[in-house]
Amino acid sequence: MDVKYVPTTCPYCGTGCGFNLVVKDGKAVGVAPWHRNPVNDGKLCPKGNYAYEFIHSEDRLTKPLIRKGDQFVEASWDEAYDLISKTFKKYKPEEMACLSSARVSNEENYLMQKFARAVLKTPNVDHCARLCHASTVVGLAGAFGSGAMTQSIADIAQAKTILIIGSNTFEQHPLIGRRVMQAKMNGAKIIYADPRLTATGKQADLYLPFYSGADVAILNGFMQQIIKNGWENKEFIEKRTKDFDKLKAVVMQDKYSLANVSKISGIPEKDLATAAEWIGKSSANAILYSMGITQHTTGVDNVKSVANIQMLTGNLGRPGTGVCALRGQNNVQGACDMGALPNVYSGYQAVIVPENKKKMTDAWGCELAEGKVGYTVTDLINVLADKPGTVKCLYIMGENPMLSDPDLHHVEKGLKNLEFLVVQDIFLSETAELANVVLPAACFAEKDGTQTSTERRVQKWRKAVNPPGEAKADWQIISELAAKMGFAKQFPYKSAEEIFTEVAKVTPSYGGMTYARLEKPEALHWPCPTAEHPGTPILHKEKFAHPDGLGVFTPLEWKPAAEVPDKEYPLILTTGRCIWQWHTGTMTRRSESLEREVPTGWVEINPDDAAALGITDGEMVKAKTRRGEIEITAKVTDGIKKGETFIPFHYAECAANILTNNALDPVAKIPEYKACAIRIEKLGGA
Repeated sequence: MDVKYVPTTCPYCGTGCGFNLVVKDGKAVGVAPWHRNPVNDGKLCPKGNYAYEFIHSEDRLTKPLIRKGDQFVEASWDEAYDLISKTFKKYKPEEMACLSSARVSNEENYLMQKFARAVLKTPNVDHCARLCHASTVVGLAGAFGSGAMTQSIADIAQAKTILIIGSNTFEQHPLIGRRVMQAKMNGAKIIYADPRLTATGKQADLYLPFYSGADVAILNGFMQQIIKNGWENKEFIEKRTKDFDKLKAVVMQDKYSLANVSKISGIPEKDLATAAEWIGKSSANAILYSMGITQHTTGVDNVKSVANIQMLTGNLGRPGTGVCALRGQNNVQGACDMGALPNVYSGYQAVIVPENKKKMTDAWGCELAEGKVGYTVTDLINVLADKPGTVKCLYIMGENPMLSDPDLHHVEKGLKNLEFLVVQDIFLSETAELANVVLPAACFAEKDGTQTSTERRVQKWRKAVNPPGEAKADWQIISELAAKMGFAKQFPYKSAEEIFTEVAKVTPSYGGMTYARLEKPEALHWPCPTAEHPGTPILHKEKFAHPDGLGVFTPLEWKPAAEVPDKEYPLILTTGRCIWQWHTGTMTRRSESLEREVPTGWVEINPDDAAALGITDGEMVKAKTRRGEIEITAKVTDGIKKGETFIPFHYAECAANILTNNALDPVAKIPEYKACAIRIEKLGGA
């Protein structure tokens, strides 16, 4: 009997926990603690504990599939590559697009954007960061010059106050929730602002239940109170920021008085005052947020408001402070870092800057896509649905827009308008079912690589088992396809490490990293520009990343959501996750231990709203918006604010994203998943 323990990094949320995969006779049979990993000290959430269960699922993709009529037929790799290569060559660059993935490694994201730009010559490459943290990238880059979490996870334990807004941390990022509890045990006060009294809220010292979409008003109200009482950090503002007077002129308006903010948000005035005082007087305040802040038509404004309050109080660049933007997927940070975005190469080097294009052209040894910004994934879906024939061909790696994107009927229409769709994945997802060619990929346990967590920590995956059947690592598939299309010289890789070496050469923030340096459990935080550099757990210690070193205050007015309740649709819908499932459920729903806990979705509704509609707990109801309807079980609970409803988005059979609004933030192009108008009806209702 051959048993081995392979240290690796969790494939689920952005925390980046480490564990040992237990391998017996060539199969992953369990997970064991990796106590030396500093992120989680050997502890795991349920998803991490059962991260081995989907690996050997019977319905893993094992051979390439080619569509013949309404059926998929198994094919050889050569047949699949020949068909894809010949078909790709028929299209003009502007008629093609690629979607990369927050689930795959840095090396594979780097290769997908390189394939798009060097082989297909198309600027149209993006991934699902557009759907979760595009607002963070834009908002924090505008405020601080860098669009990433400013602290390390361990720092959170040193905070004296913590404001959690737009994040159910204990369920979404449980091992970050552990650091929150360590801070609380050290005497920190926890403020939780959310429409739902979640597991996170139950541990808070102050709970602020508010209506989805009120974030800017709430934060402006806090800032007015802080300035009125002289709690702002005058020295920090003077030495390290600019445009404070512009901010002050907006937040001091009467509309952001606590009385008015209470009307907008539904939070009692006295609780707003208490929260503002705790934050204003704190010597170390950390703000944790996730998609409850970002997934709005005002997502960028929400993020910039968080940045504003932290600059106002000087809570940046020190342990226990900072803006902790908690990434939803395991490698959404890394996919952004690698340039799987339409506007930047790796390391956020803008494609529209000629020097950057020349640098990549020289490094890659071929002509590239023209230096213009391509379609975002949200714009792309709209173009596919509303302007058929504009983009005709799409290559998707490890993404499932048929469950993850808003207004799914609209998504389906767009994907069905394509002439040619290639999907590369580990399972036949809802999106893969629409493809012309499906390519079987290896999962995290079946390949080497790196991923970058929410705290910018770059950590290794280590191959533990072989892929099933003929499945291959994504980097290998991309390299072989590129060679088939005449770019073998540009894609000569024989290992993930060779790709990472190239990443380090062209990406300044990763410049000092090597696989050898990443071998230790601590790994490295970017920026790590040189081989001697220790990495950077805390950003902005002495100056911000703007050329002048100053942080920028942005005055912002509160705007309501794109769709607000009315007589026809009188309630607000917000969406999110639960601890037992993850995103579109492709992996967790094939994990027996997780699926058994919460096997289907529900809609939370306040008892007062339920009573008015004659709905009882556990009853099947119809949830309906202007975009569609689903049948789903009602969960009547006083843990949700009156006037609000909540649906988790993991479940294809009652898909929340049939209902959600695809209205976009004008800058980040992120959809408004977190607020739209809904009505709940008894089955058989009008």
